[in-house]
Amino acid sequence: MQTRLQKILSQWGIASRRQAETMIQQGRVRVNGQIVHLGQTANPEVDRIEVDGRIVKPSDRPELVYLLLYKPAGVVSTCSDPRGRPTVLDLLPLPMQNQGIHPVGRLDFHSTGALLLTNDGELTYQLTHPKHGISKTYQVWVKGHPPASVLANWRAGVLLDGRQTLPAEVQMLKQDRKINQTLLQVVLKEGRNRQIRRVAALLGYPVVELHRSEIGPITLRSPTENLSPLSPGDYRPLTSKEIDFLQSQISWSKTD
Repeated sequence: MQTRLQKILSQWGIASRRQAETMIQQGRVRVNGQIVHLGQTANPEVDRIEVDGRIVKPSDRPELVYLLLYKPAGVVSTCSDPRGRPTVLDLLPLPMQNQGIHPVGRLDFHSTGALLLTNDGELTYQLTHPKHGISKTYQVWVKGHPPASVLANWRAGVLLDGRQTLPAEVQMLKQDRKINQTLLQVVLKEGRNRQIRRVAALLGYPVVELHRSEIGPITLRSPTENLSPLSPGDYRPLTSKEIDFLQSQISWSKTD
């Protein structure tokens, strides 16, 4: 059956779908010896598909991996970095770094906390699509002490890049008057680039520290009595219940 190449490569665990699109645009993918263009289709049953000169087949697909990582500060949420900074893949054992594992979404360089890693390209594509909104919980230290009116504005939505943010749950957890900071808990169902930092700055209370503690029910705390809470730089496999949750949140498309 003819299928778009970026979908084939993501289904085979070669890359996420967006990464596969980039590889195609860079001329790294060939079908039957010819460099392909974005949107081109192929039939994996009869066509010879090559990535970087290597023939790839469904049988080459590595076992699917689903991980929760406690991202520390000072690490980028990408598979490589042109500036030579450490990436989240550097926190994994070397054999795992060659299995097509990549982050699902991002936490910025200075932020910490829960980050999903997988080599399931289709799952990544679905979970990072704007139409999907799994709640994510953050603990955020901001400068100053935002009043109730500011928190109400944040909850209702703020105009960002000409578009209103979705309603958010924002709760004040603690105030530290000695250092003039406030700890907030923020729950979002969307993930625009640096959204919390940008909204907080726009409202006049810039972020000092940002930590993501939960992705839906997936938490850095121990999911069972047999597992310890994660520490910065640690990771663990997702439980079958957590994987089932992620699968239940997406609508698998039967088309390209």
